[in-house]
Amino acid sequence: MRVAVLMGGVSGERNVSLASGTQVARALRSLGHHVVAVDTARGVLAREEEERILAQGVGAEPPETLGADLLETGDITALTRLPELQEVDVIFPALHGGSGEDGTLQALLDLTGFPYAGSGRLGCTLAMDKEISKRLFRDAGIPTPPWRVSPIELDRVEAELGLPVIVKPPSGGSTLGLTLAHDRGELEEAVAEARRYEERILFEGYVRGRELTVGVVGDRALPVGEIIPVNELFDYECKYQPGMAQEIFPADIPPSTATRLQELALAVHRSLFLEDFSRVDFIVDEGGEAWCLEANALPGLTATSLLPQAGEAGGLAFPRLCEEIVRLALRRRAGRGDAEESAS
Repeated sequence: MRVAVLMGGVSGERNVSLASGTQVARALRSLGHHVVAVDTARGVLAREEEERILAQGVGAEPPETLGADLLETGDITALTRLPELQEVDVIFPALHGGSGEDGTLQALLDLTGFPYAGSGRLGCTLAMDKEISKRLFRDAGIPTPPWRVSPIELDRVEAELGLPVIVKPPSGGSTLGLTLAHDRGELEEAVAEARRYEERILFEGYVRGRELTVGVVGDRALPVGEIIPVNELFDYECKYQPGMAQEIFPADIPPSTATRLQELALAVHRSLFLEDFSRVDFIVDEGGEAWCLEANALPGLTATSLLPQAGEAGGLAFPRLCEEIVRLALRRRAGRGDAEESAS
């Protein structure tokens, strides 16, 4: 197959995306596929640049913003006109945050007819906006911690959600701008931090418990994993720096709990109209109740990312995981083409 892997971009998750994309490109090449790697901020990457990114890793801090990328130039075809994309069979988006994950890229690809892996514009939009996600979880009967959204008085936040409380931008990723506020002073500082990324703020009741995650590939829920961070929260540093978190696959939990989480993950995947692959994060409290935190339409695919570890635990080595995601996308597109032909 001929695959274009899109990565980079200009969001705060740029470095994570570059690490994910180069890992995916290398994995697919190892199975004999022809791969072109494209940084949507700077264009096609030379193989030497890919190797440098692979060696460099994510880094301890998110990057500074870079300005506009090819998705934000005002010309919606600037990306899809790249000569290197004209002969590919499928596009594999490995973009995180911003226009690569909020449905913008997916809408562009729909308009221009390029086949691509992962969720469509609707699924990406719903999963990216955590307030909308939580409303859909509630309507589907999926437990999620209580929340409030700005504008709201901080006195009300304290009274209705208590302290400590999670404060975060609703449309961010990689825990950028997320803080656990223990008192009023920290709450005010957390609001200022979240506003560095987005004007709207999500306040979420803090649930103490074990952090667990479930990957979904196709209609299959992968083995449950547990995350035990060194820091109080599973923050940017713990996510992407080796040794900053224990990530245990499969998690040491009762089979009934694992089954419950897998069932909930599939329910989340469907309720948000996600496709091909996703990852769903949970907290299981001290009473054994599972609470869904969020879903990731384009989860990380770096060397330390959770979905690849879940795949390995489920007998799906990383190159095969990437290939399966591509094949799911192509089968889905072929099925839609057959349906359209029958309808006509």
